[in-house]
Amino acid sequence: MKNQDHIILKGMMFYGYHGVNPEERLVGQKFVVDVTVECSLLKPSLSDMVCDTVSYSDLFKTVKSIVEGPPHNLLESVAKNISDSILLNYDIESISVTIKKPDVPINGANLDYAGVTLTRNKGK
Repeated sequence: MKNQDHIILKGMMFYGYHGVNPEERLVGQKFVVDVTVECSLLKPSLSDMVCDTVSYSDLFKTVKSIVEGPPHNLLESVAKNISDSILLNYDIESISVTIKKPDVPINGANLDYAGVTLTRNKGK
């Protein structure tokens, strides 16, 4: 049977300098990130030991270092870096990363946010 356990971090807010417009690189803006990782939570659910699970504090720090790190033109690239880093460094089966730009600079746009969702599996 396929694993159905998930760790979710929703609504993480960071300030970064990603985008193709010069003002995005100069002034920066807020980014909202959601991460869902699929991993077995059987062992930690039985042991009640943090060492047996994927620490969401560590996941948060990984996302923060990438979103607040060097700028990228595209959200797709930022999401890929997050997913690659977490897939490589944590015992997880898959990851879904959503990055939202709430203050996207589109003239005359009336929208909540622009964003991307990227889903990757271990080994793919």
